[in-house]
Amino acid sequence: MADKPRILHSSKDMIWSLIPLLIICAIVAVASGNCSVGLTGQASDDQTPEFDVSNALQADARDLPFPIRLPDTPDGWKPNSGSTLPVGGTTVSNVGWISDVGAYVQLSQTNAAEDDLVVFLGDGEALGTGTRTEGGREWVTYANGDKKFWITDLGDVRIAVLSRGPDEDMSEFARGVLAKQPLPTS
Repeated sequence: MADKPRILHSSKDMIWSLIPLLIICAIVAVASGNCSVGLTGQASDDQTPEFDVSNALQADARDLPFPIRLPDTPDGWKPNSGSTLPVGGTTVSNVGWISDVGAYVQLSQTNAAEDDLVVFLGDGEALGTGTRTEGGREWVTYANGDKKFWITDLGDVRIAVLSRGPDEDMSEFARGVLAKQPLPTS
């Protein structure tokens, strides 16, 4: 049988030749282990290596001019990020975790003014939503869409807890941060 003339080739022919190629690509991706499907939404689904929060915060305690706390985290939380960024003419120390329900929770510590921290965390558009007491301290609450954060002022440092997850996670974490003493600076 002779080949079809080129003018008679259609998009249907192209689709039938791409289907086996896509199946082969999917098999290779699954077999190599570079592909995963997180069906439960838990921190254990994340294939990203854990971030070393302890060493990061100890370095921040040595380098930054305000006290830094290293909180205990609830079981099942996975540390995944950290940074120091400029805010309000000073620096903010940020570390983050994925909670056991799959929500991101961030701890920010700085000696910047609360107004500067609100602009930084709320992307310039956060609204105050009230106050709440956690760990014996008053926290001012803010929201920007589904992102919420709480800030407390300890005099020489402002501490913020940010999340899109449940308030229970934020409450437990806020109490845990306040229960810890600042890390040594040397």
